[in-house]
Amino acid sequence: MDSVFTGKVSKKGQVVIPIQIRKALGLNKGSKVSFELNNGEITIKKLPTALDWANLVKQIPVEDVKIDENGYFDPKKSPDFHDWKVNG
Repeated sequence: MDSVFTGKVSKKGQVVIPIQIRKALGLNKGSKVSFELNNGEITIKKLPTALDWANLVKQIPVEDVKIDENGYFDPKKSPDFHDWKVNG
C-alpha cells in the first residue's frame, strides 16, 4: 500500500482504523487483528477467521496418495497431489 492514512487514539486507548485500510483488509465489526512491535514500528495484521481456514482446507486435494517406504509417491498416479505440492 503506497498511501499513508491517519487514525486517532481515544481516551480508552482505542484506535480507529481508517476506512480505506478496513476495506482493503476486509475488516468488519468483530474482526480480530494482531499487533507486532518491532524496533518502534507496529504491524497490524488481520487474523484469519474460521471461514478463512475452512476455505483454505477446501483447496487441499483429496485423492488416495500412495507413499512408498522411502517417502516417495508416483506423480502419474496422484496428479492432483503432485500439482498441489509443486504449485501450491
